[in-house]
Amino acid sequence: AACNSSRTGALFHTTPVVFGLRTNLINSVPTNDQILVPETLLKKRKSQEKARAERTDAIQKQKAANKEKRGVIFKRAEKYVKEYRDAEREKIRLHRVAKSEDSAYIPAEANLIFVVRIKGINKMPPKPRKILQLLRLLQINNGVFIKVTKATTEMLKVVEPWIAYGYPNLKTVKELVYKRGYGKVNKQRIALTDNAIVEESLGKYGIVCVEDLIHEIYTVGPNFKQASNFLWPFKLSNPNGGFRPRKFKHFIEGGDLGNREEAINALVRQMN
Repeated sequence: AACNSSRTGALFHTTPVVFGLRTNLINSVPTNDQILVPETLLKKRKSQEKARAERTDAIQKQKAANKEKRGVIFKRAEKYVKEYRDAEREKIRLHRVAKSEDSAYIPAEANLIFVVRIKGINKMPPKPRKILQLLRLLQINNGVFIKVTKATTEMLKVVEPWIAYGYPNLKTVKELVYKRGYGKVNKQRIALTDNAIVEESLGKYGIVCVEDLIHEIYTVGPNFKQASNFLWPFKLSNPNGGFRPRKFKHFIEGGDLGNREEAINALVRQMN
């Protein structure tokens, strides 16, 4: 009995010590706030948070700038539509006035020409070959916009046996630029899939979108040279049935060569 009593006393005596050790162990586990983080890790976290905040701020600013830019582009497009419509209405009005007065309406001379090369280099003398290079018509079915001047008129006369040209209307200009338009960016041929491509190259001339580019070309504006040179020569397709034998005859003889005037629009539609 004495022995059992001493054992029981020992048991009851040691149990609090065990519980005390467990309690001390639990209390000794540090909380998240008590854990010391290395200073380098803290700096890295702060740097990442700062970069994240700056990136978010930049994205928000870019979104706001893009929204504002879209508004400007939309307003410009509306202005151009009104300008084109007013010009067409004025032309119709002048036609009617001339008809009522039993006279003929003579429209202003065209300032814009679209030129398409339809023949190769076979038996071509050096001079017309050089002119075609200057006009950037290096391959068959290449097309370019040209401003009407005395110099360009003389050049077209020299290369007339190898080209078809005429006066494009607004629809033709738009269809060419939107469907076949490529820009020259860092000497590379880049599709005009984004207004930013136009703005990057021509923004300093006030041309920030495709509609600006079309307007500058069609109206032969003050920056026509820069706009035209930015456009890569159009690569058109053969018309249905091809050119043969039409490309060996002048337009006035039933062929395709030479000045087609407004009939260039029908040819471009066949090739676009």
